[in-house]
Amino acid sequence: MKRSWPARARAKMALYEVDDLQRDAGQGALTPSAALTARFRSGVSSPVSVLEETFARIDRDEPRVGAFVCQARDAARTAATASAQRWAAGCPLSPLDGIPVAVKDIIETSDMPTGQGSPLWEGFETRRDAASVQALREAGAVIVGKTTTTEFATTELFARTTNPHDPARTPGGSSSGSAAAVGAGFVPIALGSQVVGSTLRPASYCGCYGFKPTFGALNRGGSYDYLSQSCVGLLGASLEDLWLAARTIAKRVGGDPGHPGLSGPDDLPPAVQPTRLALLRTEGWPRATSGARTAFDALVEELRRRGVDVVDEATDPALAGVEQAIADALPLTQKINAWEFRWPLGTYARQDASKLSPVMRRRLSTAEEMTQSDYAQALSQRDAARTVFDNVMQRYDGTITLAATGAAPVGADSTGDPAFNVPASLLGVPAVSLPILQDEGLPLGIQLLAAQGQDAALFAFARWMVSR
Repeated sequence: MKRSWPARARAKMALYEVDDLQRDAGQGALTPSAALTARFRSGVSSPVSVLEETFARIDRDEPRVGAFVCQARDAARTAATASAQRWAAGCPLSPLDGIPVAVKDIIETSDMPTGQGSPLWEGFETRRDAASVQALREAGAVIVGKTTTTEFATTELFARTTNPHDPARTPGGSSSGSAAAVGAGFVPIALGSQVVGSTLRPASYCGCYGFKPTFGALNRGGSYDYLSQSCVGLLGASLEDLWLAARTIAKRVGGDPGHPGLSGPDDLPPAVQPTRLALLRTEGWPRATSGARTAFDALVEELRRRGVDVVDEATDPALAGVEQAIADALPLTQKINAWEFRWPLGTYARQDASKLSPVMRRRLSTAEEMTQSDYAQALSQRDAARTVFDNVMQRYDGTITLAATGAAPVGADSTGDPAFNVPASLLGVPAVSLPILQDEGLPLGIQLLAAQGQDAALFAFARWMVSR
């Protein structure tokens, strides 16, 4: 008989279980990367032994999960040895020193190819690290390997990656391998990206935490995800893992050019109970499963009993305006992305159109039929939606909705419905997916959004939510 999601989660996170040496006085159990750091500091374990445990787990489960396209074991072992020496000398580079990390295969690494999930780019090497990878290496993190992505981080998944909790189901996408690697317990942190729902939805399906920052908050240099809604995403085994990785990147390489970068304390912000949350059902609500809606409604009622004012459009008509503004979030995003993908898809099609998926060929055709005025009109519509949201958010701490329409769908033909995720991308605001619900005995996330630049406040609310 299949175990329920919480039992499976505990089994898969066995590598990061906490013992008495991994507790701070009065703080209780620490979260995964902090648990490993406690082991390193106490001398109970070392980055070398943890890395070998990581490889053993990958060797055992990777044939079923298929999270990786490439691993850099020699380089990882060298990095882990150097990290162990620093811990032994009492001079780690950061709290992430020695922590295993995986990287989505649209993000450059100096020691591995960056294939972008496309046959056109298989084996391509730039011999440089992306900004986010450079920052993590400078902090001592151990880069284990590259994870699968859908084609150009969009739709078609050429690689065979399964959901770690049920191999018959999709892991989601486009950060398929990163979410699967964390959900399977291979690594506590993985880099992803999002332009539609590529981080938050797979986080929900694979039972891990996902973070899409404010647009521009984390440097995308060296990531082949340059669209005007794209951002570096993070998947982790805990909220603390997400925040530590995000601050590690921002402190060392900042945000995108022209953006100040994610700000806030070095450590996970203290938990803060939100006072007022806006409930957004989005256009995905009618397609949500009955189990997902029941679980979400029960959570909302619990929040209200605990003193959180959760308001929907029936109570605040202004929220109806937000729902209307984001109703076309997906087709509008697809239109914007199509124009912005005119390059390089035109070049790829001339090189070898047979190596592009039908979806990519259709996207190029759409772009070629568009005019510059069409694109300008789409941007104007996006700006209008952002203005509506920004105005309403002045009266709320954040918004709450589902992170997916239900448990991960069966089959590999689709990475799932992004309806609940695309509004955060369209609006350019920070969002987290928290794996605190379940549907069909499998993980299901809730999604919290905040106003632009309020990433730290979002984590404070999220921390309260998961510890309630």
